[in-house]
Amino acid sequence: MTGRMRGILAVVCCSAAIFWPGALIFGFPGVMGPYWQEMFGVGRGAIGSIMFFVLAALGFFMFFVGRWQEKYGTRLMITIGAVICGLNLFIAAYASNLYMIYLWAFLNGTASSFIYIPALTSVQRWYVGKRGLVSGIVNLVFGMSAAVMVPVFSSMLKSMGYVSMIISIAIISLVVGITAAQFTETPERLNLTEEIKTKAEAKLPQQMAESLTVRESLKTRSFWFLWLTWALQGAAGIAMVGLSVIFGLAKGFTMESAVIILTVFNMMSGLSRILTGHLSDLVGRNLTMSLTFFAAGCAYLVLPHLNGLAALAALAGIIGFAFGTLFAVSAPLASDCFGLKHFGAIFGLVFTAYGFISGALGPSLSGYILDLTNGNFVIVFTYLGFFSLISGVLIRFVTVQPKSESWGQKAKSV
Repeated sequence: MTGRMRGILAVVCCSAAIFWPGALIFGFPGVMGPYWQEMFGVGRGAIGSIMFFVLAALGFFMFFVGRWQEKYGTRLMITIGAVICGLNLFIAAYASNLYMIYLWAFLNGTASSFIYIPALTSVQRWYVGKRGLVSGIVNLVFGMSAAVMVPVFSSMLKSMGYVSMIISIAIISLVVGITAAQFTETPERLNLTEEIKTKAEAKLPQQMAESLTVRESLKTRSFWFLWLTWALQGAAGIAMVGLSVIFGLAKGFTMESAVIILTVFNMMSGLSRILTGHLSDLVGRNLTMSLTFFAAGCAYLVLPHLNGLAALAALAGIIGFAFGTLFAVSAPLASDCFGLKHFGAIFGLVFTAYGFISGALGPSLSGYILDLTNGNFVIVFTYLGFFSLISGVLIRFVTVQPKSESWGQKAKSV
């Protein structure tokens, strides 16, 4: 098989491998939240904490997976992730209390860590000149999978029942994930000819930074502004996964209608990942992200004051569009700033903001505020809106910096 065909196959299979983790993170908790709330007799804050455990696992494992993939390769990492993703569903199927759902959530985040970073690393190494586009394709599937599966999850729950539905999903995700993983290895580990490597390197953008080590990246202001952006915009985006259906039900819509809000959110989150990923290759990463974050902030501020289903779904779609942009454009922006050599480990550290901060500030805090205020969405959506507006400013400070301009080395020169 030619190098070009292997590159295309890697993009396709990395996308296929991330499909089920995306559906189970961005879609499954939103559909199952009301069901689990009734099943275990808990409040919205306890249900919101499900996403906290997903994100905590991402924050903990992303860095280590980024390191391990450099030693063991992307194929092994993604295979491990696929196995965890599938087998872990049996915990959710036979959960007797909410703590078992929390365990499922944590392991689901763990599985996603073993797939997401290696998948982004693989496609960017195959297409170094089109990193925004190929990262966008992987992120498109990551986000769009939930839009596709949310109505399917809802329908399966009604027609098959809780346990049968989850076991079916477990088997399908195992087969798809393990099969796809076998074709995701990077070109370096496949011993590409020097000619193909040279062609790939010739497409490397001139503005891309020299590869920094993890220690060197931590000394740059760009890393920390990107980290803060992920903490705040990540919280604003991921909170809508759990809030959308609950918000729709609070507005008086049926479950079927309320699910439309979550579906549109995920659909736009998916679509934006390829649109803004490619757009960022053309007009710049910072501008692309900043504009979408500002739009999401305005959408959040308006959202609680409207009542029509179409209007609510449209505003949720704007928020989803910005959330997808965060995922799609951050990866190539990080490799712009810090290079590709240690991308996995560095981007894994950026994800600690999403894992340890976003989950607490977004799904968990919003759920407990709703419990304390008897469902006051104005307070929740207002603070999430300001998170998006602040992120639109912060991302402007993430720029490509030579090693000599890192904060640590500036201090030495003084």
